[in-house]
Amino acid sequence: MPPPAPRRRPAAFILLLLLLLLRRALAAAGLEYSDVLPDSFPSAPAETLPHFLLEPQDAYIVKNKPVELVCRANPATQIYFKCNGEWVNQNDHVTKESLDEVTGMLVREVQIEVSRQQVEELFGLEDYWCQCVAWSSAGTTKSRRAYVRIAYLRKNFDQEPLGKEVPLEHEVLLQCRPPEGVPQAEVEWLRNEDVIDPTQDTNFLITIDHNLIIKQARLLDTANYTCMAKNIVAKRRSTTAAVIVYVNGGWSTWSEWSPCNNRCGRGWQKRTRTCTNPAPLNGGSFCDGQPFQKITCTTLCPVDGAWTEWSKWSACSTECTHWRSRECAAPAPRNGGKDCIGVLLDSKNCTDGLCLQMLEATGDVALYAGLVVAIFVFIVILMAVGVVVYRRRCRDFDTDITDSSAALTGGFHPANFKTSRHDNPQLLHPSMQPDLTASAGVYRGPMYALQDSSDKIPMTNSPLLDPLPNLKIKVYNSSTASSSPGLHDGTDLLGGIPATGTYPGDTTRDSHFANVRNKALGSQHLLNLPREHGNSASGTFGYLGGRLTVPGTGVSLLVPHGAIPQGKFYEMYLVLNKAESALLPSEGTQTVLSPAVTCGPTGLLLCRPVVLTIPHCADVGSSDWIYQLKTQSHQGNWEEVVTLDEETLNTPCYCQLEAKSCHILLDQLGTYVFVGESYSRSAIKRLQLAIFAPTVCTSLEYNLKVYCLEDTPDALKEVLELERTLGGYLLEEPKPLPFKDSYHNLRLSIHDIPHALWRSKLLAKYQEIPFYHIWSGSQRALHCTFTLERYSQASTELTCKICVRQVEGEGQIFQLHVTLGEHASSFDTLRSHHSCATTTTTTQLGPYAFKIPLSIRQKICNSLDAPNSRGNDWRLLAQKLSMDRYLNYFATKASPTGVLLDLWEAEHQDDGDLNTLASALEEMGKSEMLVVMATEGDC
Repeated sequence: MPPPAPRRRPAAFILLLLLLLLRRALAAAGLEYSDVLPDSFPSAPAETLPHFLLEPQDAYIVKNKPVELVCRANPATQIYFKCNGEWVNQNDHVTKESLDEVTGMLVREVQIEVSRQQVEELFGLEDYWCQCVAWSSAGTTKSRRAYVRIAYLRKNFDQEPLGKEVPLEHEVLLQCRPPEGVPQAEVEWLRNEDVIDPTQDTNFLITIDHNLIIKQARLLDTANYTCMAKNIVAKRRSTTAAVIVYVNGGWSTWSEWSPCNNRCGRGWQKRTRTCTNPAPLNGGSFCDGQPFQKITCTTLCPVDGAWTEWSKWSACSTECTHWRSRECAAPAPRNGGKDCIGVLLDSKNCTDGLCLQMLEATGDVALYAGLVVAIFVFIVILMAVGVVVYRRRCRDFDTDITDSSAALTGGFHPANFKTSRHDNPQLLHPSMQPDLTASAGVYRGPMYALQDSSDKIPMTNSPLLDPLPNLKIKVYNSSTASSSPGLHDGTDLLGGIPATGTYPGDTTRDSHFANVRNKALGSQHLLNLPREHGNSASGTFGYLGGRLTVPGTGVSLLVPHGAIPQGKFYEMYLVLNKAESALLPSEGTQTVLSPAVTCGPTGLLLCRPVVLTIPHCADVGSSDWIYQLKTQSHQGNWEEVVTLDEETLNTPCYCQLEAKSCHILLDQLGTYVFVGESYSRSAIKRLQLAIFAPTVCTSLEYNLKVYCLEDTPDALKEVLELERTLGGYLLEEPKPLPFKDSYHNLRLSIHDIPHALWRSKLLAKYQEIPFYHIWSGSQRALHCTFTLERYSQASTELTCKICVRQVEGEGQIFQLHVTLGEHASSFDTLRSHHSCATTTTTTQLGPYAFKIPLSIRQKICNSLDAPNSRGNDWRLLAQKLSMDRYLNYFATKASPTGVLLDLWEAEHQDDGDLNTLASALEEMGKSEMLVVMATEGDC
């Protein structure tokens, strides 16, 4: 119903009445109205129209919650709402009055509620609306219309973004049309669940129609993108679109040509480039072309000078002499060759008639004086020759005198203590293994020589030498490895002398015999330690497969399930070759990085590749290596099998290189070794330094041996067993040393010796091991010995510092504190730790050798072997497991997934953690495989 009429105020009427009375009074007095009053008389101000301080606003009904509409005005005697042209019932209004603090005027506020039912009952095309109407004495005022709508937001997007793979720096457009809603949904984009703010990152642009534009794709833009729409009712998320920004590989610039590998004559040079400018990322294509180039080169060989023939004698001079000459020109020295040795001119007395006449003229006195002088000179020369002969004979029998300058000037001679002399055949043979202690110690005792062609040890017959100690050495024939899985004891090298287990005598003699032992590792025999060898393993395998492990060496052979034909059984073996015939000859900058390992017997029929694991000592963090796998033929020659990153479809194997080991998939058994070649003088080998001391010291001399070994378990194991037989123990945990291909030697020095109690018998400031002895990798158990002497038997404490470093390279410092006469109990556990692996299981057969149960393995193979157009097959598994260096190898196999799992088994033989495999399958979306692994794996 309409509201009541507003009340009128009498103020204006009373004012008008007063004005009329005043006019009449003035007229009675005879004055005109105009003479007294002004033309216009001020009146009371009229009331203004209502002014809205607050108008009703548009509102949305969320679910069933009613909305409130509010309006506020002044001056206003009444305020009422009208909705859709009809007045709202007075009882539905809530009115509030207040005074304006500034003007003192009355402010009126009215509020109503609109429910969802009221809005839904409205028929027609027009939305539900309401407005305020305010009254004052001056009239009425209407507010704006406020529309009330029911809010909602649909569930489905009209258009969702799609995933894309785009090249680097290209534009990316992701489209999004949000679902219908009231009010209209606001759109924002998420990148990996983080809101994208174009004001913070100007590389993003959100268009007016809600599309996302990435102006130039960056690597960091590789992410999951989600379009999110929201209004006051709800939020809606689109499906996630994966954007992968890939980078196609590009070649770097060519490196400088390497030095000619042959220092004399014809050779080759190499230069390389890497696919790192940029490196391929996120599935980008690899660079086309070869990563290296080779060209032939010729280095001028040094030519030593040689004398020409003597010229004819000159005419006899008045001094009774004539001359002849020659030149250093046949050929002349060039290219750094040596100059000729000798004199350019030669002279002698003439005997013609002129000289005879002059002799007669001088008289008999001159003749006799000349004869006396000649006789005197002859006697002096004779005495000098006698002294020289006497000293040389004394030196032949004095074994306490050593050449202290050998380590500094002559390098490391191939004999143990002194260079051999041709006039004394009793000294050591020049082909002996170097002991590297020529300048450090003094030898007392017998010397032995061992020829490669004989099993006998000839000894000197000097009466000054001590008798040979009680000693027994076992010989294991390495040639049996090709016909028998095990090694058997050979003959006694020294006859029926009983074995004692240790070698009597001082430690200098022990060190000497250790080098004799190393030399005895000939081409026909494998000389192992007394008691146990521990360098081989064997077992009989069938269709179920298994694993062979040489304990403590890091060497193993995995025979997968199905590698041996059904119904067949093979006697297989694994041997570490220590014989010199198994040593790889050095070629240029090539170096041996692993032990030579024989797995056999050769010629077996295998249905799938076996996995040979061997340790290596290369620092794979540097990209300056060219890695090769080589095999030894039946003739004993070493042949290249594969160069890593140069594989072809005809390559018979695959190498998976890790930080400290190499896993090789082989179709043929044989003898293999892992080698490397440095082409930029920056390649690094990992070495380990180990210091040994004698367990018991009863003399004044005390020897400290510093071994320089390749950082592989087998190298340390060999030295630990050798020192155990010699009565030595490990002083400290071995320390690593990066050894760079820089032609610089390894320098060893000892410092901070308590000179009041001890003195060093080293005559030089330091010792050096030549670079090529270390880099070639063909010489085992390289070491230097520091011989110290205490002034009294009462001195039982020794503190010193040993520094080992490569010249102009890395180094290590050992701070030693040794108590003589006591076993190093703290490192007995260390020694037993290194040697305890010799008692572990060497052969595992059937399912016990594998971490993945056969049923799970078969289901994984069935799921991933079949090619998938999206690439979600074995190729993606190889990528997730970092085994995708050369996928063509696996593609040629009947079950690529099975070969990948075999390689995974070899990599994880120690930890056996299935989490890495489970994570890879989860990332591939193979959740059903996880269920199988969780259920059947527990069973």
